[in-house]
Amino acid sequence: MKSKWYVLLVIIFMYLPVSIDATILYVVAPVLSTQLQASHQQLLWIMDIYPLIMAALLLPMGSFGDRIGYKKMAIAGSMVFGIASAAAACARSPELLIAARALLAVGAAMIVPATLAAVRKNFTDDKDRNMALGIWTTIGTGGALAGPLVGGALLSQFYWGSVFLINVPVVLIVIMLIQRLIPEDENLIRQPVNLSQGLLLMSAILITIYGAKSLINHGNPTLMSVYLLLVGLVLLGIFITLQMVSRSPLLDTGLLKQRNILAGIVLALTSMITLVGFELVISQELQYVHRFTPAQAGLYIMPLMLAGCLAGPLAGYLINSFGIRMVAASGLAVSALSLYMLSDINFGVQATKAWLWMTLLGAGDTIALMASSSAIMSAAPAHKASSAGSIEGMSYELGTGLGITIFGSVLASVYSTTVRLPAHLPESVRASAGASLSEAVEAARHLDEVAREELLTSASSAFMQSHNVMLESASLILMVLMILTFFIFKQGNTVSHS
Repeated sequence: MKSKWYVLLVIIFMYLPVSIDATILYVVAPVLSTQLQASHQQLLWIMDIYPLIMAALLLPMGSFGDRIGYKKMAIAGSMVFGIASAAAACARSPELLIAARALLAVGAAMIVPATLAAVRKNFTDDKDRNMALGIWTTIGTGGALAGPLVGGALLSQFYWGSVFLINVPVVLIVIMLIQRLIPEDENLIRQPVNLSQGLLLMSAILITIYGAKSLINHGNPTLMSVYLLLVGLVLLGIFITLQMVSRSPLLDTGLLKQRNILAGIVLALTSMITLVGFELVISQELQYVHRFTPAQAGLYIMPLMLAGCLAGPLAGYLINSFGIRMVAASGLAVSALSLYMLSDINFGVQATKAWLWMTLLGAGDTIALMASSSAIMSAAPAHKASSAGSIEGMSYELGTGLGITIFGSVLASVYSTTVRLPAHLPESVRASAGASLSEAVEAARHLDEVAREELLTSASSAFMQSHNVMLESASLILMVLMILTFFIFKQGNTVSHS
């Protein structure tokens, strides 16, 4: 049926801005630090509030989509996404930009489960669905990988708000295409959506992340940071308990009893943490340490993006030929090796070597993510497609948010403990420069040339040590997960409930 491929085309245009916006600010961060006077912690919140809010809302939005239909959900989500994009472009303070990014996440959380439900319900054949999911995964990972490139290109010609304004005309076109080409949904679930559980989950995630950030960044745990972390974990426990006893739960715990679904969640979460974390590390290092412009940094990362885009469709073929387990393990092995090799590379002087291993990282991680998509969506019954899609999307977005949080916070923590600042600097400069590389660069602007170079040299050296620690650790985690893959995935290609 030709019409299903038109549906896939609409899905691509609908999902691409959502995935790009997850990472587009990586190369914009230095500009925001200067023009909005954003601190390192504010920059992290500007970047990770989007995937964290998305992760919290994907479950209620997935359940809502099962009740109103993915077409209506897609239209409503696209409208919210467009309005929030315009608001973000007009923000004049870090706080307003964080709020606009949070609203942007609300629209994105409506779009993601709608796209996956459209794939699941329009592609009933296993092989066609695997191919469509491969393209969907390519848009997700390729868009996230392309974010810095798109952001750098826009910043080279326009002001920083252009990275959001570009969404507005895209959204208008998408809404027209949805109305014309997307079929109406059938077999809707007739149950109310429990929004209070959604708010509980969002509160649990945000409070837990805030507490974890406070613990990591303060070095010595404070009573308040420990308290916030415990409160967040308790709320998360309450949410999980409610899902097991509620008559209309947001999280279908029955889906989690499917072994391949649970394994796919773990795989998606871990792969996204390492992929997004690496992209954050290299974007900051290229601009702050090696003095690249945003456009140059975006171009430097292009091999990672191209490999991710090309590997998605290939992964669908590999899964049909060799099975989910073998493809997932292979992708993780390639990614782990790539991160280990990248941990010891100086990106400023070893570009060719860096591009080689970035290409393998992009391909390996995308193939692993495709295996997770296929495992989750193929094991889910058709009438629970939106719920399964929201679980998968939650894994992706929570992985993105945690990647920014973990890598950003640990990088700053390792940096602050290893940096050796010149003793003759004023105490106020030493305090700010010792907190993070971005604040060191900002403090250096107010020093004379000799002191500025001394400070930047010390700060850059400490950041590169942090880069080594983070990438080696990420490599080890992926290697352990690769070994576990042989035990957690069932043998075979898919589990169909068509």
